[in-house]
Amino acid sequence: MIHHRTPEFAHIHAEVLEHLKPLYGTSQTVLPVYATGRGGMEAGITNLLSPGDEIVACCNGRFGEMWAQLAESYGLGLHRVATDWMRSAGPAEVEDAITRHPKVRAVAVTHSDTATGVLNDVRAIAAVARKHGKLCLVDAISSLGGTPFAMDEWEVDCVVTGSQKCLMSSPGLAFVALSERAWKAMETAKLPKNYWNLMDFKASIAKGDLGAHRTSPVHLFLQVTEALAMIEEEGLQNVWRRHEAIAELTRRRAQALGVPLQCPDLTRLSPTVTALALPAGVSPKDVRDGLKKRGIMTAGGLGQLEAHGIRIGHMGDIRLPDVDRTMNALAEVLDELRVPASR
Repeated sequence: MIHHRTPEFAHIHAEVLEHLKPLYGTSQTVLPVYATGRGGMEAGITNLLSPGDEIVACCNGRFGEMWAQLAESYGLGLHRVATDWMRSAGPAEVEDAITRHPKVRAVAVTHSDTATGVLNDVRAIAAVARKHGKLCLVDAISSLGGTPFAMDEWEVDCVVTGSQKCLMSSPGLAFVALSERAWKAMETAKLPKNYWNLMDFKASIAKGDLGAHRTSPVHLFLQVTEALAMIEEEGLQNVWRRHEAIAELTRRRAQALGVPLQCPDLTRLSPTVTALALPAGVSPKDVRDGLKKRGIMTAGGLGQLEAHGIRIGHMGDIRLPDVDRTMNALAEVLDELRVPASR
């Protein structure tokens, strides 16, 4: 351990925030939020919006719906769009909602929603938000570092990620990057905030006083430091290409097993997670237990997709042989489960 209020740790803290910028595609300030990704999302809401503001939330997945729930908890006017989990969120429905509700202040969307395996078109949705002078908030918790993101080029205003996904570290640390527009909006935002006050935290960091408002989770910063070094050693574009390759292999191998995607009509698929629909009569728990016995951890379905599927995460330090091993094991488990009990 390193004490959180020493020059040694202050250097590590600053290096992490600087080395995250290429993953975000930004030259703007990146700030840590000492909480899970959801805390980073809540910080985005509380720092940018005021009582009486309205927000459009793209809800085509469990974590798109989380944006909506956060907005509701603060009493914001909420307009849900893209509520069908089987479809990608589209810019046209966002624009329609903004046109019908001129008091809308912001648009919120999840880039990669791990419930469905979608990769929403943030660039197109952000363009609609900018066209109408609205802020754009993005949950990139399961995508940043695993697929290209261009915050500055796409004119996104608030982007949240977390330590436990493509950053390959333990959960409990989020990061938020904010545009110049977002910092300006923060000057007049009136929602209550204390722990989430990013402007105060930015000021304390600038003064070199990391302990003024929060106690840094040192071990998490050390993990993210190593993760960023691994990404830089491999090369960010190589990391992106690897994620695309392993996602394609996962889907191809699943198709060969007769296991389709849970949401086959999505227009863009996440390179970091694949949600699979199991054959009728096959229990997701039995499949996951069978894989666990073979040393492979998978996730259950979420929400309305829970009863019929599993999710395979292939983000971070996952390689093609890992996917092959997983799909070979899945083939074995499915073969066992399909054998009649009387045989």
